[in-house]
Formats: sequence, C-alpha cells, structure tokens
Amino acid sequence: MTLLPQTEEEDEAERIAAWLAARPHFLAERPALYRRLEPPRRVHGERLADHMAAMLAAERHALRDTARAARSGDSLATRVQGAVLALIGSHDPAETIALEWPTLLGLDSVALAAEGLPRRHIRPLRPGGLGRLLPPGRHLLLRDRGAAGLPDGAALHGETAPLVARDALLRLPGTGLLALGTREPALLPAQGSGRALDFLARAAATALASGGREAAAP
Repeated sequence: MTLLPQTEEEDEAERIAAWLAARPHFLAERPALYRRLEPPRRVHGERLADHMAAMLAAERHALRDTARAARSGDSLATRVQGAVLALIGSHDPAETIALEWPTLLGLDSVALAAEGLPRRHIRPLRPGGLGRLLPPGRHLLLRDRGAAGLPDGAALHGETAPLVARDALLRLPGTGLLALGTREPALLPAQGSGRALDFLARAAATALASGGREAAAP
C-alpha cells in the first residue's frame, strides 16, 4: 500500500496538536478561545464533556457581558436624553452643563474646556492642549485612570479629579471639548456608548453656539 504524503495543512495540524498535548492547561486557562472552536460531533469521555461544558460556560459569560453592556448603554442613553432636555430653553447653556449635567448624567464631573483665556464655566486649556488630549480625527476618547492618574485630570475635572476612574473626552467645534468623569466606569461603558455620547456632544455644541449668538444680539 502506498502512503500519500501529508499535505502542509495536515502537517500544521499535527504540530498544533502536539503543541497543545504538551500544554494540557493551555485552553483551560483561556476560556474565551472555546467560543471560537467548533464543537466535536460526538462526545466521548469526561475530557470531551468538560470541553463542551467549557464552551457553554464561555458562551454564557460572553452573553452576560453583552447584556450588561446593553443595559449600561440604555441607561446612559436615558440619562443623556434628560441632560439634553435641560438645555432646551436654557439662557446659559454653559452654566446648565457645568451645574446641572453632573446630577442629570449621574457623573462626578462634567466640564467644558477650551484653549484660550478662562471664561465662566469653561476650564482653560493650554495652547495645543486639545490636540494633545484628542489627536486629529478623534472625536471621542474613553480613558481609564492609571497609576499616574489621568493626563490633565486636574485641569479637566478640578477637585473631583482624584475620584475619577474613567473619563470621556468629546470634541466640540473649534478648540473645545466636553469632559465627563466618573468614579464608576460602568456609568461610561466602553461598549455601546458612542452614539449617546456623540449626541450629547452635538447637543452641547448646538446650545453653546445658539447661546453665543443670543448673547451677541443687540
């Protein structure tokens, strides 16, 4: 009987199988990989049963994360709607944002910041500060506090800076930004928050522009 030479794919499969066999704990230590593996057609023995159980556990964990992110996103969207409604009819949008939005959004810090001279309810940024915090082309940035704290945290969040574990920086027209800070990262979810935060920034920009025109009117 003539044995056909193994294909390159079969050789690679054998090498992977041997590598895994030499490291029996590799998959157990990386449960997320089970979600990407195709389950065996038939289950025999305890090891394969454990494999299937691990796949199911990984899937349940992923579904819980997805559901949690969806709930956080829905909660943020509801809070954003309340904050935007507060701008309607406001005679001083910057004051509304600085004083009312922290409570309405359930956050520890909400601040407007812009390059230039200090203005009422607007924190000053040094020249070039916006570009350093939000690189060109970025309109939203979520940051988690590291060991050294958040860059420019005190300038953006003032006395609440030591409390802020996560913040969101939202670009406004010109050289300004809206900074949101919270001690509870779940209130600014990393997934599913982009649309609500973008809407919040656009509403703030529109209200500030309208307020500026009204203030300049005779």
